[in-house]
Amino acid sequence: MTEHYTIYQATIQDLNDLVPLFDLYRVFYEQSSDIEGARDFLFRRFDHAESIIFIAKTVSEGQAIGFAQLYPTFSSISMQRSWVLNDLYVREDHRSQGVASLLLDQVRAFSVNTKAKGVALSTSLDNTKAQALYEKCGFVKDNEFYHYFLNVSKSANEQ
Repeated sequence: MTEHYTIYQATIQDLNDLVPLFDLYRVFYEQSSDIEGARDFLFRRFDHAESIIFIAKTVSEGQAIGFAQLYPTFSSISMQRSWVLNDLYVREDHRSQGVASLLLDQVRAFSVNTKAKGVALSTSLDNTKAQALYEKCGFVKDNEFYHYFLNVSKSANEQ
């Protein structure tokens, strides 16, 4: 039987469903599990309206199985909003079933609806499965610009 999924924009009422997914996402990127830290971080994003989160759930059981988180940014040159797709995660037992593509479709639709210029993302160099998915979904690898980052925090674990 093929599982069916629903994708929608999460609200603070989805916090309890998102926390374990967000923690698994961070563990995937070799961070220590921190459920309370995850809860606090996501709560603050909702409380301050600092991000947009889409959640994927199974239709049959309402189980949360994935999410995508967007942060706004703006271009002075084009005078337009863009979105940064900072987080995309699907539980391991639901991968290769189209959930990530559905989340990316929702991200695209939301970006069009908000009249954004586009969506930017980055992924690790060795995450070839994600790279293939992004390219399949229309994302184009940037070969024109180098991207730099200035780390000003005392610790990579600080927020």
